[in-house]
Amino acid sequence: MAGKKGQKKRVWSDDEKLSICAQARVCGVSVAQVARRYAMNTNLIHKWLRDPRFASEDQAADLSVPEGATFLPVEVAGMEPVSVAPVLPTSSTGSITAQRVDITLSDGRRILVEGATALSAIVAMVEAVAQ
Repeated sequence: MAGKKGQKKRVWSDDEKLSICAQARVCGVSVAQVARRYAMNTNLIHKWLRDPRFASEDQAADLSVPEGATFLPVEVAGMEPVSVAPVLPTSSTGSITAQRVDITLSDGRRILVEGATALSAIVAMVEAVAQ
């Protein structure tokens, strides 16, 4: 089945689809490998794999619910809540500080500040550089 760009759409028989789906289900083989083997798009194979007509008998059996299967309630204990708001370090003067700030300006210039620095000083520096 030739299927280069500009050529007529390829048509796959049901037997070919079954064979390709079976190859894609082999343990250790990716759908992308099978698609390259047949020069086709992986999305088409995934579509076939979802189609019940091409599902293998083993796969159809896996979809059945085991007898006596039920959902069980689960309760998680011993977990401490995580704070939602981040805690920002402040200097002795009460201003907010940062340990590392990396800013890329729209013109491509980059500002990198490392070490405890007041954010107000960083904002002033960016404003001065941007002028």
